[in-house]
Amino acid sequence: MISSNEGGLIRDISDTARWVAVYRARESERPDAVFSDPFARRLAGERGEHIADALPFGDKAAWSWTARTHLIDQMIGNEVRRGVDLVVNLAAGLDARPYRMDLPRSLKWVEVDLPQILDYKEAALSDAQPRCELERVRLDLSDVAGRRELFDRLGRAARGVLVVSEGLLVYLAAEEVGALARDLAAPPAFQRWVIDLPNPPLLRLLQKQMGDLVAAAGAPYRFAPPEGPSFFNAFGWKPIQVESLLKTAARLKRLPFFLRLIALLPDSRGRGSQPWSAVCLLAKSS
Repeated sequence: MISSNEGGLIRDISDTARWVAVYRARESERPDAVFSDPFARRLAGERGEHIADALPFGDKAAWSWTARTHLIDQMIGNEVRRGVDLVVNLAAGLDARPYRMDLPRSLKWVEVDLPQILDYKEAALSDAQPRCELERVRLDLSDVAGRRELFDRLGRAARGVLVVSEGLLVYLAAEEVGALARDLAAPPAFQRWVIDLPNPPLLRLLQKQMGDLVAAAGAPYRFAPPEGPSFFNAFGWKPIQVESLLKTAARLKRLPFFLRLIALLPDSRGRGSQPWSAVCLLAKSS
């Protein structure tokens, strides 16, 4: 259940999608942009700009969202070329990849999120044409029976499924992530899963900087397993690619000066040898 904080800067979890869309828009408008999202500005709206400008870190952390978007774009593109015929985007928010990526018309893309965010998105993109077959499913993922029914239906209709859960897991408790992982592993066609993952020290930093804002909106930061991506081994998934956001942002020349110096060092790692923050590609263990 997502609560609403009517008087706060971030009213509910859907508002987090608005400020992330602002960072995508600002990157897209650079002359050296590493991706192009021509829909991000309209999706963010004035409220997204207000939130992004009022956040404690401002544009100082924009590099992390740029790197995350870039890496997930690459992983999706690679998996589509590898032959997946269905992408399932959980907590899709204001992501516009079905409209902006170079995708085959035969690909099916399913967006899953709360009704209010998908209603807003559908209205904002009413004049746009997706590049593949697009379905939107209005579902609260905490509805276990509903999501299992959805995963079963989608799994029976596809040969190879890639799941994307960008910006979702950090808001869940470890037991909730494990249960979701098991449910995703159940359909045989679900073979790959793209996630983003902080480590515990970064989670504590996020909680210090943003904890009160997101907690007041009913979406506290919670998930950063000490064992890193290997957390998923017990639930039917194994990491096959782990990409550091810091190293990626350094390669893309998006880091502020002091972080460029840090990026020259071996990536900061905790128990489990995970980067501070990473995008991970998981494969079905079986």
